[in-house]
Amino acid sequence: MNAKGELIARLLNQGQGTPIFETESHGPPHERTFRVQVIASGQVLGVGGEGRSKKDAERLAAEAALRALDGVSNAELPEDQVGVPLRWPIYSGVLEAALEAALDLAPEDATLDEVRADAARLYRDLLGELGHGPEDGQ
Repeated sequence: MNAKGELIARLLNQGQGTPIFETESHGPPHERTFRVQVIASGQVLGVGGEGRSKKDAERLAAEAALRALDGVSNAELPEDQVGVPLRWPIYSGVLEAALEAALDLAPEDATLDEVRADAARLYRDLLGELGHGPEDGQ
């Protein structure tokens, strides 16, 4: 999963333009840490990300922003999963079922983004029930 690329593509699709990855660095050069916030349409998306490299911090910030777009807050995550990259396996049959269910359950005036967010939540929940959450260590 390329979270940063997926985030950029999704925001462009939604007409929000390219996100800004605002970076701060802290500490001496040999122990530097980076903190990144994602800003889209003037709003901070997600809780940001922190890492030992700018690339890691951007990836974590993009993953947090994607969760925010999907309506998943850090409060909904188990405490040991806050800040952990989400690497969900892709099972096309389960994903297709989640999309169909979200579409069937959506009100007639639902936007495509609302249906996508519902499908993402259904997919996450289905995989969780099957015991196939994010892959450990990634």
